[in-house]
This record gives sequence, structure tokens and C-alpha cells, in this order.
Amino acid sequence: MKKRGQCATLVGPGYAHNTERGMTLVEVLVALGILAAVATTFLVSMSTSSTAVIVNQEQVSGESLAKSQMESIKQQDYRVDQQYVELDQVQIPTGYDIQIVVQCMNPRGDTPNNDDGLQRITVTITCGGKTVFTLEGYKRFT
Repeated sequence: MKKRGQCATLVGPGYAHNTERGMTLVEVLVALGILAAVATTFLVSMSTSSTAVIVNQEQVSGESLAKSQMESIKQQDYRVDQQYVELDQVQIPTGYDIQIVVQCMNPRGDTPNNDDGLQRITVTITCGGKTVFTLEGYKRFT
């Protein structure tokens, strides 16, 4: 006899009206596949994000180093021999390298390679053999 609000459940080999159901193997595999796809997407995005942070840090360090080197050159006396002093190794972070290229500008156009008191200075910063930042400026004889 059933009481009000209760359901009779018959369990066993001969009863077709079993109301308890479990998850099938296919449902479990689909759920695991969805979970794996979400986890993979999350891990890939974390990896991409950390790579972007590292590249950004290299660029910011390279920019700061290039600006420091350019300011150092601008504070030095004008050199006709184009041999400007690089920053101290203490100021250069490990793995970074500075290359300075000085070109004499000839605004008068009189003699090739004539130093008319104007030089184009290019400071290139590399990290691990890869160019990180390049800064160009001018120095004039005063």
C-alpha cells in the first residue's frame, strides 16, 4: 500500500520500471572530453600570456637601456673619431648587449664623409642575439 507522496520502486531482474538511473559510459566520456578541452584551452592561454609578459619585459628593459645609453652619449663631448663610451657593464643587465653605430651627416654636401658637426647615432639593444629595441638620435657639435 502506498502512502501519499511516496513512490513505489520495484527493483530486480523482473521489473521494467526501475526509476534509479546511473551515468552511462558514453556520458562519462563526453564529460571528460569537455573537461579536457576546457583545461587545454586554459593552459594554452596561460602559456601565451606568460610568453607575452616575458617579451614585454625584454622590450621595456631594452628601451630603458637604449635611452640611458643615448643620454650618456649626448652628455659626452662631441667626438670626431665617433668612439663614444658605452655604459658600464654594471648597468647592463645579464644577457643584453649594446651596439652603437655613428654616421657623420653631411648637410652641406661638400665632401663625402666630411664631418660637418652632425652625427646620427643608432643604439641597438639585443638580448640573446635577438634585436629587442633600436633608438636613433642626433648629436651636433656645439
